[in-house]
Amino acid sequence: MIKEILEEVEDLDTKIKTLERKAMKESSELTMAADTLEDSFDEINEEMETLDEYNSRLDRLKEMRRYALESAVHLAPDEKVFLARHMQRPHIDDFINGLFTDFFEQKGDHLYDEDLSIYGGIARFHGIPVTVLGHRKGHTMEDNMKYNFGMPCPEGYRKALRLMNAAEKFGRPIITFIDTPGAYPGLEAEEHGQGEAIAQNLAKMSQFHVPVIAVVTGEGSSGGALAIGVANRILMLENAVYSILSPEGFASILWKDAERHKEAAKLMKLTADDLYDAGVCDEVIGEPVGGAQRDYDEVMHNLDGVLYRHLKELMKLSPSGCKHDRQKKYRMIG
Repeated sequence: MIKEILEEVEDLDTKIKTLERKAMKESSELTMAADTLEDSFDEINEEMETLDEYNSRLDRLKEMRRYALESAVHLAPDEKVFLARHMQRPHIDDFINGLFTDFFEQKGDHLYDEDLSIYGGIARFHGIPVTVLGHRKGHTMEDNMKYNFGMPCPEGYRKALRLMNAAEKFGRPIITFIDTPGAYPGLEAEEHGQGEAIAQNLAKMSQFHVPVIAVVTGEGSSGGALAIGVANRILMLENAVYSILSPEGFASILWKDAERHKEAAKLMKLTADDLYDAGVCDEVIGEPVGGAQRDYDEVMHNLDGVLYRHLKELMKLSPSGCKHDRQKKYRMIG
């Protein structure tokens, strides 16, 4: 249902933007005519009537959009999965541009290769030096292919660990953004030590003495998500999902039928609200009605305040207290 709602809303958005441009042009021409009095009063009155008609149509279209979005308030788990995977959802590039300053990208694992599906570096958050990194997806099919659809190889996880080790050395808090269908399952990735790379990240992150905050922004699946998710605080956007594998994979394993993914999504308890109730997620960040892709500014504003509050709380802890806080969180889960 959410797919059909968004298609309807996107069509209304297009019509509204077209009418707004026409109304703006009409208003500008009317102002110029009134200022210069080059046109007759009859012509000016006709232009005013046209402008009134545009505004009236705009009001009707906006009301139709509002009514359509009201249907997207209470979503089923499988509909949240759809939104979590939406290509136009904000990704790590957008969050770095919207939340951080003075970003300096760091590349390569210093062992073998540069994996574009992990993006990160040093930045400032409200003036605080931090290390920020996460899974990278694109807003187009070309970019998604370039970034391997956010599925890192071992080189990506080793790069992430290299960045996090440097943060530990210099006492910088770590902020990670999780958005992946899982680690890349290809033969070459396995030959290069995919499982070992993920295991190293889990072991090392559990021992860090600096604050670690993980933000699940879209789809967080399997060890590929957990490899940068061992954190003091796990925050989730309202329509993000976090699970051991995809609903399609769950249904294929349990029932040998991937078509039952909607049923699987409900059973898996993978939504932000479900995980908050289970103690996995520490706070749910609200999104615009219809998904985060509808208003980046609102998402950035909502996340900025929550992220800053949790970071300030964690920075009050001693290094050993920060490590024990993280370990306590995982002991309490379940």
